[in-house]
Amino acid sequence: MYQIGHFIDGKQVAGTSGRKQPVFNPATGEIQAEVSLASEAELNAAVASAQAAQPKWAAANPQRRARVFMKFVQLLNDNMNELAEILSREHGKTIEDAKGDIVRGLEVCEFVIGAPHLMKSEFSEGAGPGIDMYSIRQAVGVGAGITPFNFPAMIPMWMFAPAIACGNAFILKPSERDPSVPIRLAELMIEAGLPAGILNVVNGDKSAVDGILAHPGIGAISFVGSTPIARYVYGMAAMNGKRAQCFGGAKNHMIIMPDADLDQAANALMGAGYGSAGERCMAISVAVPVGKETADRLIEKLTPMVESLRIGPYTDDKADMGPVITKEAKARILGLIDKGVEEGAKLVVDGRAFQLQGYENGNFIGGCLFDDVTPDMDIYKQEIFGPVLSVVRAKTYEEAIDLPMKHEYGNGVAIYTRDGDAARDFASRINIGMVGINVPIPVPLAYHSFGGWKSSSFGDLNQHGTDSFKFWTRTKTVTSRWPSGIKDGAEFVMPTMK
Repeated sequence: MYQIGHFIDGKQVAGTSGRKQPVFNPATGEIQAEVSLASEAELNAAVASAQAAQPKWAAANPQRRARVFMKFVQLLNDNMNELAEILSREHGKTIEDAKGDIVRGLEVCEFVIGAPHLMKSEFSEGAGPGIDMYSIRQAVGVGAGITPFNFPAMIPMWMFAPAIACGNAFILKPSERDPSVPIRLAELMIEAGLPAGILNVVNGDKSAVDGILAHPGIGAISFVGSTPIARYVYGMAAMNGKRAQCFGGAKNHMIIMPDADLDQAANALMGAGYGSAGERCMAISVAVPVGKETADRLIEKLTPMVESLRIGPYTDDKADMGPVITKEAKARILGLIDKGVEEGAKLVVDGRAFQLQGYENGNFIGGCLFDDVTPDMDIYKQEIFGPVLSVVRAKTYEEAIDLPMKHEYGNGVAIYTRDGDAARDFASRINIGMVGINVPIPVPLAYHSFGGWKSSSFGDLNQHGTDSFKFWTRTKTVTSRWPSGIKDGAEFVMPTMK
């Protein structure tokens, strides 16, 4: 069993708090490592290291900072197989899915290579008599990121890449369930030329989160997790004078119109609903076929596809999906499936009893498919975060669009149709942050921003894209006038441009 500590001031360090937590292999249920949970002193050491290193890093020109990410992208590609192996071993997702996790983070690192352009601001010559006015973007100082277990490579990179490219130092608090990849990413950043102290990784639990929220040396916080915790982090950050962007839960719908290509729609639902065992904040968990014929045909197509899902450990290169992250997550998912049956939904495919020979103690759940789900049921209202797809039948387009419009969450949504008018109306009217038209998981590419609406997001600025450079910098506006343009005598009235 190996020990996982922290990454502080450019190197791995052993934990000193005496508090540890097991890291399980989701496929076998066995403990494969122990991760140290940080003390207040360890968090303070990470912040002190960041504060000492940040001013010189911010003073480096943007090209210098961008070159680190050029090298880092190369190192990510060179070490892709190793990173995917580490990620899959702790998370449970397939190797190919793990590589996708890494690549979507890598793409944000490619985007921030454009920091010299993205840091530019505005200039107005002759804004008044002899007056020039300009704005500049300056780093916040020390930022922090609190990331979830389901994307242990992608989401940390979504946070630290733009923060560091803007000239900040960064404290990363990853999930304690799969903490090894973030530490390896920090090592590669040092290898790419990042100065020690600019990226620190502090493992921990709620006490570490609360320490980050209260620490006076941290000026901005990015968070991804459940909605109750996102709301808590956002409120506590604001109370402590920090800017924050907090992303919470989701319940993503996919509407299937009568004119849709049902083969395409069914394939899209399989990948979006069951990929990574449904442990994605952008997973499609609700299918909304419009009309009885569409619904009947969709169920007919989906049933054998769900029944034939190949489920296995990450070492099975033919597996469609692996286990869920912990026994507690499995128990919660099974409880919600039981509740769905109790509330009257029709469980067309029941994966609750699934067991994999040789992996009986693993956290595996077979794919589950519900039909006749209604909006008053818990399986519709709650984010299940497991391999469960619910079909909610709608008689009309208006009834279908009303479902995601009224739901608490507003992360992602999709529509499958050949009708351009319907697609355009849907994109215009829907009150959801990310919209797919014949695209099941509409996660924007790195140069657009990621973020939901309603209870899926708290804060004004989204992740990656140009929003990230706005979030991790503060605007300073300078008004200048040189002696040749200054009149003699004091002026007691409010300056105007008259």
